[in-house]
Amino acid sequence: MRIDVWLWAVRLTKSRSVAAELCRSGRVRINDKVAKASASVAVGDRVTWRDPLRDRDVEVVELLLKRVGAPIAAKAYLDHSPALPTRVEREAVGLRDRGAGRPTKRERRDIDKLRGRR
Repeated sequence: MRIDVWLWAVRLTKSRSVAAELCRSGRVRINDKVAKASASVAVGDRVTWRDPLRDRDVEVVELLLKRVGAPIAAKAYLDHSPALPTRVEREAVGLRDRGAGRPTKRERRDIDKLRGRR
């Protein structure tokens, strides 16, 4: 089964074209080898890729031919990904929410204190 179809069928990507684009950009790996969208995936394979917030690592448990509901899709893979960073951890790193814009003077001072600059 194609990797882009499987990622879409188990609801790990929003659309098949998004899954294909992930593969085209070289971010998807099957058993530590870069995979094209047409690469075959089998039960027992480890699929890894980079999400905007974290690295994802899943093990294929079942092959689904078409998109199914979320409860059924969740049973088709084992998620070995690290937990999402908490909001406090993300703020400590200095990442800002998308669209938050430039920091205010007060936020800038807080960031400088966190980084030990003042």
